[in-house]
Amino acid sequence: MKLMLFAFFTGFLLYNNAPQSVHEFKMLDIDEKEVDLSKYKGKVLMIVNTASKCGLTPQYAELQAIYEKYKDKGLVILGFPANNFMGQEPGTNANIKQFCSSKFKVSFPMFAKISVKGKNMHPLYQYLTQKKQNGKVDAPVSWNFQKFLIGKDGKVVQSISPSTKVNEPSVMRSIEKLLM
Repeated sequence: MKLMLFAFFTGFLLYNNAPQSVHEFKMLDIDEKEVDLSKYKGKVLMIVNTASKCGLTPQYAELQAIYEKYKDKGLVILGFPANNFMGQEPGTNANIKQFCSSKFKVSFPMFAKISVKGKNMHPLYQYLTQKKQNGKVDAPVSWNFQKFLIGKDGKVVQSISPSTKVNEPSVMRSIEKLLM
């Protein structure tokens, strides 16, 4: 009986300590300085796992264009480099920063390289990809440039496939609806 009560209480504590939104995470930016994601409360976020040597890498230009178009209305794009797919992000954070700024003039926030899949998956991506954590979608990251739209409350709204461009009408409608 005591063991059952202990198991119940421990499970209750673990459940209640689960993140309720992306605003509860602290991440390292591309310069390895801590960023509390709560600073984005009230903003619509698009979280994207990125890579510099991928066939989808040109999406950086589209992401930057969407960021410039909507940043004053409350959209923030957060880029998270990851080397989970065929070694397509082999560089250091400094290399990635240089590549993004020189090749695509990226001005949206970029973060330190993390794992978005597998046994070393970062807790932020565990939250984003698992319905049991985010309450909305099961959306394992299938490739570089998978996008997650996050509402102003920090909760997952939808996952967008890697091959879907951010300037497609359906994505634009989703962004505009969240910004209202």
